Amino acid sequence: MPSLRCLAWLAATAAAAAALLPHVALAAPKEAWEAPTLTITRYDEDWSDLESAEKRDHHWTGPFKYIPLGQIGGNDAWLSTGVELRARNENYENNLWASAEAPNDSYVWLRALPYADLHVGKLRAFAQPILATSVSVAPSPGPIDGTGVDLLQGFVEADLGPVALRAGRQMLSLGTERLVGTRYGPNVPLAFDGLRANLTVGAANVSLLAMRPVQPAKGSFNDRTSSQKALWGAYAAMPEVDLYYLGYRNDAARWLGREGGETRHTLGARWHAKRGDWHWNVEGAYQFGHFADGKISAWTLGTEFGRAFPDLPLSPDLTLRANVVSGDHGSANNRIGTFNALFPKGKYFGELSPVGPYNIMNLHPAIGLQLAPTVSAGVAAAAYWRQSLEDGIYDIPGNLIRAAGNSRARFIGKEVEATFAWQATAELELSLSVSAFAPGAFIRETGSARTIRMIGCESNFRF
Repeated sequence: MPSLRCLAWLAATAAAAAALLPHVALAAPKEAWEAPTLTITRYDEDWSDLESAEKRDHHWTGPFKYIPLGQIGGNDAWLSTGVELRARNENYENNLWASAEAPNDSYVWLRALPYADLHVGKLRAFAQPILATSVSVAPSPGPIDGTGVDLLQGFVEADLGPVALRAGRQMLSLGTERLVGTRYGPNVPLAFDGLRANLTVGAANVSLLAMRPVQPAKGSFNDRTSSQKALWGAYAAMPEVDLYYLGYRNDAARWLGREGGETRHTLGARWHAKRGDWHWNVEGAYQFGHFADGKISAWTLGTEFGRAFPDLPLSPDLTLRANVVSGDHGSANNRIGTFNALFPKGKYFGELSPVGPYNIMNLHPAIGLQLAPTVSAGVAAAAYWRQSLEDGIYDIPGNLIRAAGNSRARFIGKEVEATFAWQATAELELSLSVSAFAPGAFIRETGSARTIRMIGCESNFRF
C-alpha cells in the first residue's frame, strides 16, 4: 500500500535523524545568536552576524554559515555554505479524475541543493547547483521530475548603497507568489536568467526585473534560457502594501485552441497586515495586452482573512480564502478574458492542486493547529467553480485540461486535505498530507469523473 510505504519511510527517516543528531534539542534552541529564517531562495539569508567566532560556536552549523577568508583585494572576505536534501513521495489514485495518461501513480522525487555564498566587501557571488532525479514516475519522467546535475542559481551582485545590482541566474519570489514564484513544490524549482536591481526608497523595497525563465531539460548541464518567454517589471514592497507592474511575452502562446504571440501587462496591488490576532491578505490584478490578433482583458481578486486563538488549546488559527480569476467569455469579440497566472507557485491551492488559477472561483476554509512546540497540523476544505461557462479549466502551468464543450455546469468539485508536519530537529522537517478531490457536475459532464486521492510524504534536511 502506498500509504504504508509513506509512513514507513517517514518513520525510518525520523529514526535515522534521532540516531545521527541526538544532541539537537527538539524545541527551539536557546542560543546567544538567533539564526536567520531559512528561506527557499537561500540568498536572502544574512549570516554576517556570525563574524564573531564565539557566536559561531553556539551551534554546529555555525562554522559552515560563516567561513572567514581574510582579505581579498583589500576587502574582508567570507563564505557561507549550506545544503537542502529533500526526498518526496507522492501517491495518486485517479489522477485528473482518471483522465491522466497515468491515473494511478506512485513515485519518489530526490533532490540536493548545496550552495555557496561568497562576500568580498561590497561584491557577492552566489552559486547553487541542483542534483535532481526521480524514481517510478509514470508513464515517464519529465524535466520537472529530474534535471540531472545543473546550475539552479548563479549570480554576481554589487552593493552600491541604496541600490544592489544583480546579474545571472536566480529564483524569484514576489509577494505570495500568485504570479511569480519558485515552483518549490515540484522536484525542479523555477529559475530566471537576467538582470535585477533592488532599490531602497524610504520604507519601500523596489525590485526592477528583466528576466527570461530557465527551461529545464532531462540530462545534465543542459538547462537553457527560454527563447520564447520573457518577464520584466517593477515590484514595490512597502509596509503592509505591495504595488507592481509585470510585463510578459510568450512568442508561442496557446489559448482556447489558438496559437500566437502573447504580450501581457499586469497591474496589481496587495494589502497584507496583522492586527493583534487578526491577519489578512488581499490582492487584485488587472491584465491587458494582445494575443494573436485579439485584445486581452483579464483580472483576478484573491482574499484571505484569518484569526488566531493563541490562548485556546492547540492554538487554532482559522483562515478563510476566496479567489476569483477571470475566464474567457467566448470568441465572438476576439477578446481574450482568461487571466494568465504567469509563473505561479507549484502547490497553488494545496498539496493536491489539479486545477490552477485560471477561470476559477473558490472558497477555501482552513484551520491550523499546534499539537506540540515542534508539531503542527492542518485541515482544509475547498470548493471550485468556473468563473466563465464559455471557458474550461487549466492546470497550474496554464495547460487546458478540460475544455468547456457543451457543458453549462459551473461546479468543478470539492476537496478536503489534512497535513501534518514535525520539525524533528532544527534542520530536519518531516511532513505528511492526505487529500481527496471529488468531481462536480462540470467534470462529470466532460469526461472521466472519479475522485482523486493523493498521499504525500516528505523529508527535508536543510541548513
